[in-house]
Amino acid sequence: MNYNYRYRLRPSDALEQQLAWTVDTCRQVYNHFLHRLNRTDDTSAYSEQKRLPSLKKWWSDLKQVHSKVLQKVVQRLYDNLSTLRGRKENGHRVGQLKWKAPGEYRSFTYSQSGFKLKNTSGRTKLWLSKLGEIPLTFHRELPDDAEIKTVTVKREPTGKWYAILGVETPDDPPAKPENPERCVGIDVGILKYAHDTDGMAVESLDLSDERERLERAQRDLSRKQHGSANWEEQRRVVAERHAELKNKRRDFLHKLSNYYAREYDLVAVEDLDAKGLVELPGNSRNRAGAAWGTFLRMLEYKCEREGTHFVAVNPRGTTKECASCGVSTDKPLWVREHSCPACGFEADRDANAAWNILSRGVKKQLGAGRSESTPVETALPVSSVVDAKRVVEAGSPTLKREPSGER
Repeated sequence: MNYNYRYRLRPSDALEQQLAWTVDTCRQVYNHFLHRLNRTDDTSAYSEQKRLPSLKKWWSDLKQVHSKVLQKVVQRLYDNLSTLRGRKENGHRVGQLKWKAPGEYRSFTYSQSGFKLKNTSGRTKLWLSKLGEIPLTFHRELPDDAEIKTVTVKREPTGKWYAILGVETPDDPPAKPENPERCVGIDVGILKYAHDTDGMAVESLDLSDERERLERAQRDLSRKQHGSANWEEQRRVVAERHAELKNKRRDFLHKLSNYYAREYDLVAVEDLDAKGLVELPGNSRNRAGAAWGTFLRMLEYKCEREGTHFVAVNPRGTTKECASCGVSTDKPLWVREHSCPACGFEADRDANAAWNILSRGVKKQLGAGRSESTPVETALPVSSVVDAKRVVEAGSPTLKREPSGER
């Protein structure tokens, strides 16, 4: 299996200048081959990579950049071109690949060779060919028998440097159980971020303070003269505020998805078009901030890692359909309770949707009919509402006990 591990780099001032120079040189190489692409027919990534040795004869600075890094720059250009063509074939309106200006190109990648993790005087350092040893914060051990395949060095808009290690492990993921015992259906929303069939509702993450700080920093930036030293300093402040908001959200999503992947044998969710939902008029900011697509992607790969069945079902009608008898009933968004006129089944609106998602997931994965665990007499009310601040790593009892009412 393949994983990415991200670590903060701690380069000296001299090393930071070298890293910045390497990034900018890779940007110029990208623009060079983009220029050729726009004026030369029948080019490919392979044929253009073969031109790199001759290019070094007159562009002597390229000798200070590892050969694999330059090859990945060319590959990156043609990967972008392939993505563009794919979108065009799918009916999207696309333009052309654009020239990369300084600040728009922020990373370079080593592949197969030119890198090594070293332990120097009790401290882990990353050795990169043509650059040397760079200290890093090695906050997380790599899996046993893991082999590093790629190293991507990236400068964030905040000015901080990170290394993303692409790791391959020889072990296959655990086998998924043929007859999963612990199954859960999850309905995601805005008022309650996740509502599952075990009666647990997780509140949405409160990012109002982070958004307020970001907006204040953006207002201050708008008053600075563009390109001045004060503008650049404030731009970094804005980038820091963006990073705070992003990191807090991703931490929440990682922990919540990790909990479901480890605690259950089968997880059923809605197959949401997250991008399409954001583009709908009204309340788009909250839908974008919920990051449902990111949560589902995290949950999917973590279920694969843990040997848990991940099932995405058609979301159409999950809210309207009765989880007990299957009769559909229209109800506006502000009606938060489900009350079936046919069978009398009553439940929280989101809980009813979660039961329908689970039923469809079981049917899709196991070929079973309507879940026998969702009749009127066994459907439970919400047993606990968990504040987003209390979402912690799977295995902690915080998500398993009812809250005490304290915050």
